[in-house]
Amino acid sequence: MKKSVNLFAAAFVITGLSLNVFATNGDNMIGVGPTSRAMGGTGMAAPQDAISAIFNNPAGLSQIEGSQFNFAGTFFSPEVKATVVSPAPAAGVGNWSAKSQDEGYAIPAIGIATPAGENLTFGIAAYGVSGMGVDYRNKDVNGKMNTKVSVMKFVPALAYKRGAFSYGAGLDIDYQAADFGKGLAHNYAFGLRAGAGYEYGKWAFGVTYVTPQNVKHERVYDFDGEGAGAAYNGYDALKLENPAQYGAGVAYKGLDKWLLSADVKYVDWANADGYSDFDWESQTVIGLGVQNKTTDKLTLRAGWNYGKNPLKKHAAFNAMGTTDVQGMAMNTFNYEYFRIIGFPGVVEHHITLGAGYEFSPKFTLNLGYKKALAKSISETDSSGAISIKSELSETAYDMGLTFKF
Repeated sequence: MKKSVNLFAAAFVITGLSLNVFATNGDNMIGVGPTSRAMGGTGMAAPQDAISAIFNNPAGLSQIEGSQFNFAGTFFSPEVKATVVSPAPAAGVGNWSAKSQDEGYAIPAIGIATPAGENLTFGIAAYGVSGMGVDYRNKDVNGKMNTKVSVMKFVPALAYKRGAFSYGAGLDIDYQAADFGKGLAHNYAFGLRAGAGYEYGKWAFGVTYVTPQNVKHERVYDFDGEGAGAAYNGYDALKLENPAQYGAGVAYKGLDKWLLSADVKYVDWANADGYSDFDWESQTVIGLGVQNKTTDKLTLRAGWNYGKNPLKKHAAFNAMGTTDVQGMAMNTFNYEYFRIIGFPGVVEHHITLGAGYEFSPKFTLNLGYKKALAKSISETDSSGAISIKSELSETAYDMGLTFKF
């Protein structure tokens, strides 16, 4: 156990150094860890490892047998494209079309689950849970569109099982970083996640809730365009809230060697600071997953995940007007440019596949693949002379190691 805790501490440091996550339900990952993500991000009712249990529903820790340590890594390869038609100097950025220069990157996730007494299971997980960004430097006419937002969570959790019912809670300790081309701003937030589960014969059910967690980034961007003469050298603060989430899931284990799972989740972007200011609407996310124990050692997985694009389209916007952003009057063209070109979290459909191989009763390797199908969003101003468009697609590869002890 001491050795596993040391491994967890070392992996947590690595996780903290790997924060540039590009995510998919808005700017949230569809799931954490290769078993959950390969099954469409599901796991509220029947999680397959400690990481997905804590992320999806901490009550699911009670289903983890014995003690285990999970280490997982995801390699994201997003493809983001933008096209801007903006007659200079009317909007100040001219005409350009380019692919974001962001390279693919890796993000680890780690977790431990272990019995903590009669009917109790303790778990800890750390993972990058959300993020987004583009890099159009040297492509954008003004060379200024470079955005990054990322959220890492460290979550200790405890589950209690009594008969067919289980209950769980975790403390979310968030580290959020933002860089809109004016330097890195970061801060911390705290929140809670709670869940419950019920098992009835071959059926399992789960419900979960995550509180909103608000971070204020100081001196992150000049939203109102006041320039160097303003307070903080022209850079304004922005509150950016990880939204409240509500979810429910069901799983069926009644077919020989099969596990079927379905989750539904409501992500309240519309009432979260920052996202509401840039006119995101709340999402209902649906995940479906299937798992088959093909042989004694081999397990195959597949899934689908859908969440409607949360970014509202503003047709015929007034490019010369202003839009309020947390009390700051932002030029409307810059507002639309920032949210459509800088943060195009628009993908909706995700196809997932995966496999697990049990090399021994104490060691399992899990692999996963995710494809987010291309989705675009475009707007034209009231004059018809200015148009902006973004398109996003994603490919991701997962690998995870599970050690039982």
